[in-house]
Amino acid sequence: MNHCLLEIQVKTAPTVRYTQNNQTPVAEMEVLFDGLRADDSPGEIKVIGWGNMAQEMQNKVQVGQKLVLEGRLRMNTVPRQDGTKEKKAELTLSKFHPFSKELKNENPNKALGEKNLSNTTSELPNTESSTNKSTNSQDNNPSWDSSPLIPDTDEIPF
Repeated sequence: MNHCLLEIQVKTAPTVRYTQNNQTPVAEMEVLFDGLRADDSPGEIKVIGWGNMAQEMQNKVQVGQKLVLEGRLRMNTVPRQDGTKEKKAELTLSKFHPFSKELKNENPNKALGEKNLSNTTSELPNTESSTNKSTNSQDNNPSWDSSPLIPDTDEIPF
């Protein structure tokens, strides 16, 4: 199965063209993704969207935007000007997910019903009061059972 997820930044705006025979929209854009190491230059890949996805890319994607892309990866052989051939990766897009500003700036503890710890205080909150706050606010926030899967006492006699 060929399914790829990429966290990218849009380098060029999507351009839409149409096929000759049935006028299906096709959108293309160039995107950048981080290298494996901190000193690696970003990688670049062409992204293709067909049909409704092409229209959605044109309407919702902007240069500089960060997205998570889902699609199929394929290798194309492209002729160079000197007559040799080069292989280039291409992603055929099936879905894209924009990064939410709220999720990027929100403290993960806030999702559990605890107070925001990103303020400029140097003290850690009392864990007992934080636990009570998270159990009291179960109506709006999910609660997580962090108890161990194996009990502390072993009742097996050997």
